[in-house]
Amino acid sequence: METVFIIIAAVVGIAIGFVVGKMLSKANVDTQIAAAKNLEEKAKNDAANLISEAKRKAENTSREAQSKADSVRNEAENAKKDKMYEAKEHFLKLKEEHTKETVERERVLLENESKLKGKEQSLNAKIENYTKKESEIEVLKEQLNSQIVIATKKKEDLDKAHEQHIQKLEQVAQISAEDAKAQLVELLKEKAKTEAMVHVKTTMEEAQMRASKEAKKIIIQSIQRTAAEVSIENTVSVFNLTSDDQKGQIIGREGRNIRALEAATGVEIIVDDTPEAIIISGYDAYRREIARLSLQRLVADGRIHPARIEEVVAKTEKQLEAQIMEIGERTVIDLGIHGLHPELIRIVGKMRFRSSYGQNLLQHSREVAHLCAIMASELGINVKMAKRAGLLHDIGKVSDEDPELSHALLGAKLCEKYGEHPSIINAVGAHHDEMEMTYVISPIIQACDAISGARPGARREILESYLKRINELEALAVSYQGVNKAYAIQAGRELRVIVESEKITHKETEELSFKIAQQIQDEMTYPGQVKVTVIRELRAVSVAK
Repeated sequence: METVFIIIAAVVGIAIGFVVGKMLSKANVDTQIAAAKNLEEKAKNDAANLISEAKRKAENTSREAQSKADSVRNEAENAKKDKMYEAKEHFLKLKEEHTKETVERERVLLENESKLKGKEQSLNAKIENYTKKESEIEVLKEQLNSQIVIATKKKEDLDKAHEQHIQKLEQVAQISAEDAKAQLVELLKEKAKTEAMVHVKTTMEEAQMRASKEAKKIIIQSIQRTAAEVSIENTVSVFNLTSDDQKGQIIGREGRNIRALEAATGVEIIVDDTPEAIIISGYDAYRREIARLSLQRLVADGRIHPARIEEVVAKTEKQLEAQIMEIGERTVIDLGIHGLHPELIRIVGKMRFRSSYGQNLLQHSREVAHLCAIMASELGINVKMAKRAGLLHDIGKVSDEDPELSHALLGAKLCEKYGEHPSIINAVGAHHDEMEMTYVISPIIQACDAISGARPGARREILESYLKRINELEALAVSYQGVNKAYAIQAGRELRVIVESEKITHKETEELSFKIAQQIQDEMTYPGQVKVTVIRELRAVSVAK
């Protein structure tokens, strides 16, 4: 580095000398010499300064390089130490995991070994028991063989003694065995002649008893051939959801959607902690089915609000009416019944959503029809006519006409209205002894109805009385003027009455609620209390064209 600076200084000096020579040629020699000396002195000083500055920079550069090298060396050593520490920690971690796995494997092996030892001990115990039982069986077999030998010997001795006894009797009676048999036969013939008349009388009495037994036999066979599973109708239905997130959408803001659905269908919608399920509660299976199908449509569509709910419920009711007609047609086809009036077919389909003492009415009617067919076949009566009467015997429970009549008389009236045979009309009206039985199939219908309802578990008296009380509650509310609909919910503890806004004012709703509550309190018997809620809604609808 110093050589470089010396060379630079020499070059600078040469240049200065060249300049000085030029100047000497143009000026005075003295002046030029002096100037040259000054310049030379200045050049020497500049060169010395440059050399010292270069040395200082070189020293600084060397010191910086040394410090950088030291820092790099320190960083490398630190990185090496860190890597070694990490490697050591990783090794210790792997060693610990390996130790745990080894301990776990040893524990599992010990458990399996103990289980195998236990199984081996139990197997050894079972083998010992089997061996012991086999030895006992061998002992019993030997004893049995010895007893058989003894019994055989005793039988031979008994036969010999019997022959000796017969020979002694012949010697005493002085008559052979064949003669004794002939005399005994003659005596039996005389005795038979004297008892013949008694036998005839006994035979007649037995014939009467046999007729009663045959009747019972026919009934028992009919019951056995039509034995079906007992199915009790419930008062709740479960609507399954794909996720619990849909519950909030169904409830709606401040419960508006649920209230609209309950008002439109007359059932109670219960949204609880049950995962992915909503409970539809109501005593009327028809209303529950409307609510279930409506919910199914609303959830599938995704648009759930009060106006949409009313629209879907109305469409569902029409759809269910078509479904009821289809159920009735399928029922009459399955039973092989032809020529039934369409209105009667619709009523038969409606039985699917009606229960009697907890027993599904359509199932009960089908069962009665099969029983009647079997009994009619055994008795030689028209099977098709009996089956037809059995299916139609309870249609009065479904119709809304003349509610003051009993279901038997109402059913007979409907059969007469739609052109059924007089024997069927009589069988339907007389199956509860409310009409005189004038045809052979009438008592068959009565018997089969009793058989279907009398099977253990087929009916529930408590449920029927509950349904009757619910119907009475709703009928009481509907009897008031201006009432559009009435629904009993909360197991009969709440009565919701929907009135027509054009006929009843706000003030009159309060009076109506009080009147209904007072009438329920005075005329009905019920547990706890009944809450009466009167709902009046005013709607103004306009269409923009």
